[in-house]
Amino acid sequence: MLLLVGLGNPGTKYAGNRHNVGFMAVEAIARRHNIAPWRKRFQGVAVEGTIVGKKVLLLLPGTYMNESGRAVSEALGFYKLTMADVIVFHDELELPPLKVRVKAGGGIAGHNGLRSISAHIGNDYRRIRLGIGHPGDKKLVERYVLQDFAKDEWPGVEALCDIVADNVSLLVEGKDSSFQNKIHLTMAAKGFGDEKDQPDAS
Repeated sequence: MLLLVGLGNPGTKYAGNRHNVGFMAVEAIARRHNIAPWRKRFQGVAVEGTIVGKKVLLLLPGTYMNESGRAVSEALGFYKLTMADVIVFHDELELPPLKVRVKAGGGIAGHNGLRSISAHIGNDYRRIRLGIGHPGDKKLVERYVLQDFAKDEWPGVEALCDIVADNVSLLVEGKDSSFQNKIHLTMAAKGFGDEKDQPDAS
């Protein structure tokens, strides 16, 4: 089984925030692959299903972002999974909007959700970094990530989440670089980005 975790803050107040794009991506995966219904489990909501014949558990922690690791740790323990079975979808300030990078292990770049997960289970899990851009001043970061996406940003965000959902089977099969490149090329084909800007697999 693989554990696919979306990071965000619970409740309608935060639903459209940049910080919640991880939630949005995992919710899109559930819709695309007809995985339902969500149930309250593991200090959040979760749902089991299959993607390309592989069992998956989709999890949205119900704690606030800085306590995300509690839910992840509980799910890991229940299913006796390892860090290698975990894929975390999260917002990434250090990437331009709508860019995606897949990374295994490494630093947390000040992300409180990743910090909590790493503190609870260790650091060697896969991260799907969903670019939201940086406000340009460190002092503005907290306000920026807790703001809703602007009206003109939503078409790109929705396209990104749908394309992630359409291609998540590549992640499930361990084809991280193929997933990353497919996202990039499909987004470019839809008018979001530049096909010449080929991402690396870092």
